[in-house]
Amino acid sequence: MKIICLQEDAFYELFEKVISRLELKRDEEARKWVSDEQAMDMLGVTSKTTLQRLRDNGEIEFTQPMKKVIQYNKESILAYLEKHKRKTY
Repeated sequence: MKIICLQEDAFYELFEKVISRLELKRDEEARKWVSDEQAMDMLGVTSKTTLQRLRDNGEIEFTQPMKKVIQYNKESILAYLEKHKRKTY
């Protein structure tokens, strides 16, 4: 068995780093879904009609937790962009 001794200041500094890292991970999970404005910005489009067309065609994932609230899956938007990338010559 190994025992690690830390001074009190070092212990609390380590503890704060662990908490910060956990909060960052939680924030990343919370950002899985983005608003229509954020989705439009990511896609570089200016029309909500374009977003609706992408939804209707099943090209990007979305959720509708309430009647007028639609959120878009950030990963599906990135996958859509990756699918339509073009290599330069």
